[in-house]
Amino acid sequence: MSDIAEHNLLKNRFRGYFPVVIDVETAGFNKETDALLEIAVTLLKMDEHGELVLDRTLHYHIEPFEGANLEPEALAFNGIDPTNPLRGAVDEKTAFKEIVKEVKKAQKASDCHRSIIVAHNAAFDHGFVTKALERNSIKRTPFHPFATFDTAALSGLALGHTVLAKACQFAGIPFDNKEAHSALYDTERTAELFCHIVNKWKSLGGWPLLANETSED
Repeated sequence: MSDIAEHNLLKNRFRGYFPVVIDVETAGFNKETDALLEIAVTLLKMDEHGELVLDRTLHYHIEPFEGANLEPEALAFNGIDPTNPLRGAVDEKTAFKEIVKEVKKAQKASDCHRSIIVAHNAAFDHGFVTKALERNSIKRTPFHPFATFDTAALSGLALGHTVLAKACQFAGIPFDNKEAHSALYDTERTAELFCHIVNKWKSLGGWPLLANETSED
């Protein structure tokens, strides 16, 4: 295998981290007290050309944990009715045990040593995910405890805009505002945006790194 092909393996692209794109919909901004109501997780892979692409997405509607706060303004914003039986919601523990299992499986298949959350304004999603894992006593999770890849920051650098819909527009990714604020829709658009930025950087010559090559001059 050539050095270029070796650099393009997913295990080498992000220092052994396996990127996992996540979006959550919640009943407020406080991870300690407010319910997590929906989560989608998109797994990524490298294709045969060394391009980062979407692999598959996991999606769960979540039942509010016992005693969870439900802010009316948040529910009006995301349009979620936690009492609607047609949501097909599952409890947090069921969802997160499955998510952890599938992420670990994909991480191992890519020969990565740890997973890292990718999200738009990532501190918010990372906080709710971390708290839910803690609340349900799910140990040995694959996710880095504090590091993230924030596509809002990356989009500001690469595209000059931090709002997800606008950043997708500038990247040439179709975005339907009527579908926004669904975890499934937002996660997959965020995943496409992250892949676009990573692949664009590669196409501009920013990857692989050639800093260790010596000049013949």
